[in-house]
Amino acid sequence: MKKYSTKLPILILILVLIRMPLFGQQQNRLFWDGGDWKRVNQLAEGSQVMEYRIKAAYINGVLDGRLFYYLKTWSVEQGLADSIYAETIDYLSPRELVRSINNFYADPLMVYVPVASAMIIANMFGERIPLKIIDAYVQQTKFWINDLLLRLDEHSPAELLEEKHEKHREKQPQN
Repeated sequence: MKKYSTKLPILILILVLIRMPLFGQQQNRLFWDGGDWKRVNQLAEGSQVMEYRIKAAYINGVLDGRLFYYLKTWSVEQGLADSIYAETIDYLSPRELVRSINNFYADPLMVYVPVASAMIIANMFGERIPLKIIDAYVQQTKFWINDLLLRLDEHSPAELLEEKHEKHREKQPQN
């Protein structure tokens, strides 16, 4: 019987993580935000251990993906990679980060801020960056996410990506 008790939480975690993308697809959303972060408790059926595991798995996935794309970019152009990925988002441990993000989303005005931005903000607090700088980053984050959501109401994601690609191509030096 003990054999199944250690595998059961992992199986439940996998099933919950598989179901989560379906929720995002139904809502036609780009990012996990505070609403998704808070719903993890419901998905974990009130289990604090499962809630922590799901949130820590999400955080570790974001960090792994970020590292992958940093290294991929760095292999092509080191300066670009260093400038794009300049923010420290792994200063805090996953446990500290989960707790800090929970506190961040306790403020109802922060609920629509993407979790990736909340991770950066939590690490800024952890590094004791001046509040003025953190507040400016929060305001900038709120502006760009609102702007992006408004633009998505007017255009398809494919059109926005094509527009961004064209702007990037215009900035490239002509050979």
